[in-house]
Amino acid sequence: MILGIISAMSEELELLLKEMDNKETYKKANMEFNVGEIYGKKVVCVVCGIGKVNAAVCAQILVSEYNVTNVINVGIAGGIGEDIVPGDLVIASDLIQHDMDATAFGDKHGQIPRLDTFDFKCSEDLISLAKNACEKNTNHKSFIGRIATGDQFVADVEKIRWLKEMFNALACEMEGGSIAHVCYLNNIPFVVIRSISDNANTGAHMDFEKFKYIAVENSTNILKAMLKEM
Repeated sequence: MILGIISAMSEELELLLKEMDNKETYKKANMEFNVGEIYGKKVVCVVCGIGKVNAAVCAQILVSEYNVTNVINVGIAGGIGEDIVPGDLVIASDLIQHDMDATAFGDKHGQIPRLDTFDFKCSEDLISLAKNACEKNTNHKSFIGRIATGDQFVADVEKIRWLKEMFNALACEMEGGSIAHVCYLNNIPFVVIRSISDNANTGAHMDFEKFKYIAVENSTNILKAMLKEM
């Protein structure tokens, strides 16, 4: 097994990289791919950068050039719904791209035209590993459900309500759906795990910086627990 681990920002990966042994670093597409071992598992860790295109390019490189057998995308996200607060964790059951709009052609909002699926479902095995890791950490709540991806930082209450009503999403972010898309096309098992850093219902622009590092620590701890069990 070779595990690919993707985060969007360096802050989301720096704690995990401290655990890496026998590290070698390669630069491709202006991204640094850190190859080594964590807890005896072969891993390739990379910061993809923010947004769907960066994330998709990164995921395809992991598949095509590093032959990863599983992908975990970990990081932070905005919460949807009043029950999900900063510090909580959301494990994706599936992902959609909320900014895909081909409704003019008769597709429903979020459907990628001519693709044989509406959503991208995460690996049940990886979801189970993540769920077990969350249950061992009682410092926060965890949820399993849909994550919505789009190329925008959602800081508007009405947009949050729309994402909830349209897609029944628990969280929104800017990379997971495109990573899921690439993994689906390549038949690679994946899971997306997000620690909540903000919630537009309480003012996303104010909460993000305040809770960012708490969210990063929470998601990193879950990932470490998963690696130990894999």
